[in-house]
Amino acid sequence: MSDPQLVSLVLMLLGGLIVVLFVGQLVAPVLAALVLAYLLDTPVNWLGGARVPRTLGAAIVSIALLLGVVWVSFALMPLLTRQAGQILQQLPELVQRVQEWISGLPARYPSLITPDQMDALLGSVSIDVGALRKAVLSRSLVVGASLLYLAVYLVLVPLMVFFMLRDKYPLLHWCARFVPRNSVLLRQVWSDVNVQLGNYIRGKALEIVIVWIVAYIVFWSLGLNYAMLLSALVGFSVLVPYVGAFGMTVPVMLVAYAQWGVHTHTVWVLIAYIVLQMLDGNLLVPILFSEAVNLHPVAIITAVLFFGGIWGFWGVFFAIPLATLVHSVLKAWPHGARTAGERRIEGHVED
Repeated sequence: MSDPQLVSLVLMLLGGLIVVLFVGQLVAPVLAALVLAYLLDTPVNWLGGARVPRTLGAAIVSIALLLGVVWVSFALMPLLTRQAGQILQQLPELVQRVQEWISGLPARYPSLITPDQMDALLGSVSIDVGALRKAVLSRSLVVGASLLYLAVYLVLVPLMVFFMLRDKYPLLHWCARFVPRNSVLLRQVWSDVNVQLGNYIRGKALEIVIVWIVAYIVFWSLGLNYAMLLSALVGFSVLVPYVGAFGMTVPVMLVAYAQWGVHTHTVWVLIAYIVLQMLDGNLLVPILFSEAVNLHPVAIITAVLFFGGIWGFWGVFFAIPLATLVHSVLKAWPHGARTAGERRIEGHVED
């Protein structure tokens, strides 16, 4: 507590945590606009480099954002909703076919699975399809009641993004009034977070779009049903590193099995999906994130589990940015005098 910079850093972190926990839902449009403005600041800077005034550049980017949101709302969302409804209607048939395939395993592999074991397995994983459909329908009613709020957000968020982009430097100057003058530690943390987080957010947004488009082309060319819905889910699954790619294998294969059964088409879908994930992990991610988040895979999975357990979906969504913040804070945290052995260990870790 004797270090004023350290106290300032702790108070800033606690203040941000309190705002998110207690008034996060109330200021959700502001937080969404802040994230989008941070994401779209790079195109505005590109336009500024081409001698376009910042106000005009902010207006162009905000109008493009609004047109994109309108297209998603009126062209893409109805298609995704219709395909989701079709899957829901075919869910009982899909579950029945999967159960029949599982029930036939003892006859094909009698030395590995006995009929009693199979009955116990089917009893433990039985799904009440009727209850599931009622739950989905009740959720749909809640979503329908929230469409009015969504329409308000569609107007407010692009408008706030425009003002944040246009008045970036006055807003930053105003916020700097609440930061202590002697804030070397805060600036060090922010500098590290700004570089890594900006690269991560922009790279991840581009990765979602690329994976979505490529997955749709692959599924459509193979004749897979619900290609748009499945490709959208595959695209957004990259938000959850490692776990998302593995988790999306199940719905993709279930849809392929329901459409073709045990057939070569199903095998080709599986092979295409595995190749897509391999190209994403070994080619696209290194290109997009060569200078982005420098976190160990264990740290990334731990962050996903930890923040997802605390805040659910949004915790998973922001797990990597939050892990980046924690990493930057620990990196800038004053450690005092280190022994020669500790410095030698740190040198090996950095190497």
